[in-house]
Amino acid sequence: MDKKTQKKPTESPEKGRILSKPRIFFGLTFILFSAVLALSFISYLINWKADQSQAGTMLDKSIKSSNIFGKAGDWFGNIFIFESIGIASFIIAFLFLVVGTLILKKKTFKPWKTIGHSLFFICWLPIFMGALTKGQGVLGGVYGFQIMDYLNSIIGSVGLWTVLVASILLYFILEFNLRPSSVKAKLNKINENTIGRVKSMMPDSDEDFEADEELKEETDESESEEITASNVTVSDIPNPVSNNSINKAKEQEPVNAPKGFPEVPVSTNIDTITTPNHTSFDDEPKEVTQPVSLNLSTKPVVPVSSPEEAFDIRPSTPTPMATTAPAQENIKFNVEVAQVVDVLDDSDRKSQELVEKHGLYDHKLDLANFHMPPVDLLKDYGSEEISINQEELEENKNKIVGLLKNFNVGISEIKATIGPTVTLYEIVPEAGIRVAAIKKLQDDIALNLSALGIRIIAPMPGKGTIGIEVPRKNPTMVSMRSVIASQKFQNTDMDLPVVFGKTISNEIFMADLSKMPHLLMAGATGQGKSVGINAILTSLLYKKHPSELKFVMVDPKKVELSLYSKIERHYLAKLPDAEEAIITDTNKVINTLNSLCIEMDTRYDLLKNAFCKNLKEYNKKFTERKLNPENGHRFLPYIVLVVDEFADLIMTAGKEVELPIARLAQLARAVGIHLIVATQRPSVNVITGMIKANFPARAAFRVISSVDSRTILDSPGADQLIGKGDMLYFNGNEILRLQCAFVDTPEVERLAEFIGEQKGYASAFLLPEYVSEDSTSTVGAFDPNEKDALFEDAARIIVSTQQGSTSMLQRQLKLGYNRAGRIMDQLEASGIVGGFNGAKAREVIISDLHSLEQFLEDLRS
Repeated sequence: MDKKTQKKPTESPEKGRILSKPRIFFGLTFILFSAVLALSFISYLINWKADQSQAGTMLDKSIKSSNIFGKAGDWFGNIFIFESIGIASFIIAFLFLVVGTLILKKKTFKPWKTIGHSLFFICWLPIFMGALTKGQGVLGGVYGFQIMDYLNSIIGSVGLWTVLVASILLYFILEFNLRPSSVKAKLNKINENTIGRVKSMMPDSDEDFEADEELKEETDESESEEITASNVTVSDIPNPVSNNSINKAKEQEPVNAPKGFPEVPVSTNIDTITTPNHTSFDDEPKEVTQPVSLNLSTKPVVPVSSPEEAFDIRPSTPTPMATTAPAQENIKFNVEVAQVVDVLDDSDRKSQELVEKHGLYDHKLDLANFHMPPVDLLKDYGSEEISINQEELEENKNKIVGLLKNFNVGISEIKATIGPTVTLYEIVPEAGIRVAAIKKLQDDIALNLSALGIRIIAPMPGKGTIGIEVPRKNPTMVSMRSVIASQKFQNTDMDLPVVFGKTISNEIFMADLSKMPHLLMAGATGQGKSVGINAILTSLLYKKHPSELKFVMVDPKKVELSLYSKIERHYLAKLPDAEEAIITDTNKVINTLNSLCIEMDTRYDLLKNAFCKNLKEYNKKFTERKLNPENGHRFLPYIVLVVDEFADLIMTAGKEVELPIARLAQLARAVGIHLIVATQRPSVNVITGMIKANFPARAAFRVISSVDSRTILDSPGADQLIGKGDMLYFNGNEILRLQCAFVDTPEVERLAEFIGEQKGYASAFLLPEYVSEDSTSTVGAFDPNEKDALFEDAARIIVSTQQGSTSMLQRQLKLGYNRAGRIMDQLEASGIVGGFNGAKAREVIISDLHSLEQFLEDLRS
């Protein structure tokens, strides 16, 4: 079967490009508007003197214009040429043309380069024409005349022409790279090209023509042999064959392929390869072709050594012009991996030098010899392995199954999980059993099992079961030593690890106080609430160094937290004028809470200046010496506020306590201030909605009624606990039943004595001084002999700025908050500033510095 091999014409990419109608419309519009502007400008330049008096009379039909586009052309010319940039307006018309071609996707101009050149000449040409015509005519426009006149008055006419010539020379040098070396190279290249062309066009003798002819023929033969060598074997034919005879040969004969490969048809319709002879000097030049044909009369014999070489067709005759390519194995190949280079700014480089010189900042250096308390200080209560009472489990299982069967509630499976205090029975109800039918049997199950504190979890979170928690007859104690000595607590990487106790599955439960970030605890008297607070404080003392953690303890009952007074110089924080670190007076509680708010605001300012989002990032930067202590930066420890009886504070102080507590709960998490608030009265007037909204983590011990349980947990269940450390923990997702770890008073005493006997700081961690509104009126009489050394400087700063701010004194005089506060109190007592005004600055009584100097002179005398 004969087939003709045809070449498909390749379509250019420009041919298949189709423009949308809006693009065509806007492109042609811009081009047409460019032509209108150009013609209007030309006509205006010819007739501008006659049409100048007609400016502004476009709507007057009686006046005719000599512009080819009428009054519209006059208006364009007057706006662009006379009132603007003169003949440089033609560049604007050219820019419209450029935009039109770009819309039509015609790459005639390079857009950004064209715009750059146009802007230069729009600025330069009016000034040049204004200087050339000296302001006469419209060639420079108003813009050119004004700029020329301004420059002429400043630098003179010589300076003006110097600027114009220098700017245009600089433009051409930058644009066309007119350096002496490049200009010389271009001239040499032009000279060589010109001489070479002249020599080629003017031959010396006939011998040169014959040599050129022979060289051309040899070149053509070598090119034809190279072409045929890359395809199939070519045999030279001495006699020329016409193109018609080659085109008639269209028969096709298949070439026998090796076994296992398909036959490849070879077409004999081969295009003639022509070599034009450009050395012919006949009167009528003719195109002489040198035909090349393929000898296909015999089947080519291709030696095949392997199937991979079956289609490797090589030329039968060696090519005389062939050259051997260099072996690829001899090429040197180097591979380099670019290293990442960190570019450090000055502050980072300086901090890196300080780290290399002094090492990282060690916040534990002040108490380098401090030893963390050992586990031996806690009492060992012996083995805490859970003993399994098989009879009790079987009995409870039979009672549960029998009771549910009596109420027509079928179950398909039951499973028991034994915990330290309670046993969890998980049941899988049969298909069609409603969950509510099991939940309402809670009291009946408790009656049948003769047990206190039956709690039904329907359904179990993350499981397809219903849980029934039944207290054990012989519960197992969870000691503080067992959880502190566990590998889970010792190897934790939490910032503020708090170990509560164990879960129902006998696993140690831990939580990070910095992630909570605040904890609300509630429970009736004698149900383990104070033990829970001691467990939290003990776990923190076992894990954190004194430089990393400070406690602010509020104990209205005066006996619960008094054991921790021995660690005052290590872990406690207090007000500067407080005698005891553990706060028991309600008025001091208010001042302490407001002082914590001031500390919170100060820390936020430090974090803002350090560009950090939380305390951990800030301390890391400070440890790496990226923050300068001279700017007020310091290592910030965590501060944990512990309030043992919140209800008493609410009853005595009310909003004065609730508002700072709520503010700290809302904002203080990021700066490392966390709250632990406990109360034995979880009523709605104590735990208000504002308090609950900012305490996502809650721990509930046994309460009296389900109403109190709903107040603390937003769900019932705490009223079904059995006491003695049995608690429910809610972290915002699910409620977990835990057995709180037991730590006795003697254990806390030994722990406090061990820490207190070691070397501590000079005093407790001092909180910012807070002056209440009540105390502002009782500042007392001012004694000039006891005034601060910087009293007069501070007075001048306050009067000059008319702003009575303690923080401003800190910044201006580089003082601490305590000293600046004392100076402010002295300024108030002396009558220079007014009293405390809440968040606003104090009123400055003395209005000017002259009056202040007289006042200070009288004060000295």
